[in-house]
Amino acid sequence: MAGEFAFIDWLRQRTPSHRRVQIGPGDDAAALSWLADTSCLVTTDMLLEGSCFTLEGSAIQVPGVAPASARRIGRKAMAVNLSDIAAMAGVPVAAVVSVGLPKQGGQALAQQLYLGLRDIADAFDTAIIGGDTNSWDGPLTISVTVFGEPGPGGVIRRSGARPGDLLFVTGPLGGSILGKHLDFTPRVREALRLASLVTLHAMIDLSDGLAADLAKLCAESRCGAVLWAESIPLSEAARCLGDARSPLDHALGDGEDFELLFAVRAEVGRKLLREQPIPGLNLVAIGECVQQGLWLEQKGQRQPLDPVGWTHALD
Repeated sequence: MAGEFAFIDWLRQRTPSHRRVQIGPGDDAAALSWLADTSCLVTTDMLLEGSCFTLEGSAIQVPGVAPASARRIGRKAMAVNLSDIAAMAGVPVAAVVSVGLPKQGGQALAQQLYLGLRDIADAFDTAIIGGDTNSWDGPLTISVTVFGEPGPGGVIRRSGARPGDLLFVTGPLGGSILGKHLDFTPRVREALRLASLVTLHAMIDLSDGLAADLAKLCAESRCGAVLWAESIPLSEAARCLGDARSPLDHALGDGEDFELLFAVRAEVGRKLLREQPIPGLNLVAIGECVQQGLWLEQKGQRQPLDPVGWTHALD
């Protein structure tokens, strides 16, 4: 078994159905039958020092990753979960937080983490209602679980894209390592606005990379996709990294952009392009769904697209 996603597939095959589970492992958030005719969205993410972030003043450093304050790390830990709720066009409600703190300086670190968590939770009216705190001799670990509810348009899954749909993103991609991976604002409000305006066939947040996350959406929707290379919006960070990879390569594979990728019917997509109905947001059509395969079309030539992106290695 190779990698995180193979393990997720293995897990899904062995996870029995349950009368209260509407959506299980494999989407951005799970959905439970909570009360009569009500779903509860549930998502969780764990951040590990030395893998997901580098902490200021820590002996654990990652080459090429700038150290960040505990407050920024706390903010990110909450924001990545809020982004998952956004990907379902949901409304975040509450969160629980568990931390594994180093024994030395753990109390001051916990206080700064909490302030960062609150910075972004308060912005989206999300209550922090509890959790667990432990100390150990290892590095900082923080896990956040967010509970939400469907928005007015219902739960948007990864599995509804159809051949002929247009694919959109909500912002520029690539180069997130220069700061966006810590300081992004999850697209909760934008997703809710989109869902109130049009029928979204499928949606996913771009956490692991455009190519990798598109592959997940296509796998769940049982279709393929073509990306139009010249249409993919490239961030300024992707353009100025100055390494051996092109800005397009960064946009396709860097990950942690936390923009939304969504699929809509072609005529609906053309209307979105004309009207641009969300103030301050430029919606960009970057491709279309097809019957099968993943493709990159560049200068009129169509080539297979490798689903590059971030994955946690599991041997």
